[in-house]
Amino acid sequence: MQPQLPIDVEENTGIWRTDGLPMIYVPRHFFVNNHVEAEAAIGRDTYARSLYKAGYRSAYFWCEQEAKTHGLRGLAVYEHYLKRLSQRGWGLFSFEEVDPASGHARILLKHSVFVLAQGIAGVPVTKDKVCYLFAGWFSGAMDWVGQDTGQPWKTHSAETRCEAEGHDHCVFTVTPVLV
Repeated sequence: MQPQLPIDVEENTGIWRTDGLPMIYVPRHFFVNNHVEAEAAIGRDTYARSLYKAGYRSAYFWCEQEAKTHGLRGLAVYEHYLKRLSQRGWGLFSFEEVDPASGHARILLKHSVFVLAQGIAGVPVTKDKVCYLFAGWFSGAMDWVGQDTGQPWKTHSAETRCEAEGHDHCVFTVTPVLV
């Protein structure tokens, strides 16, 4: 995959934008080390809940903005989301299965930033699910699809398998919840 992201840099402010959205470009080890330290400081459960909420809101907002920018609708926005995540160094994301009518999806993640960073620049090595940061993203994107296509459900997403546990790839499962 050759990323072809449009990156515009405002000369007078230094702000980077892709598709009109402000972006921050940081080394992987910097981001992962901050992630690991935040988890250690407040505890994994509390941190994971906070990341889920923030990730959900951010994914939903992103889908809304990208739909307008590119004239996309429904599942095409979610597919575009996974493509853009893959182009930005988080890992390679794809649907194993997806049903936008029911809110179900299984997302595969290969070469996760959190798995690849283990053992580098002080990041501990673990045999646990380490990619949970993404869970809220996938629910937020699916809920945007549901809203856009008139579906009544909301969803929940969880990391159900992680490459750090010894699997070939990570899996996130998105399921509808009763509203």
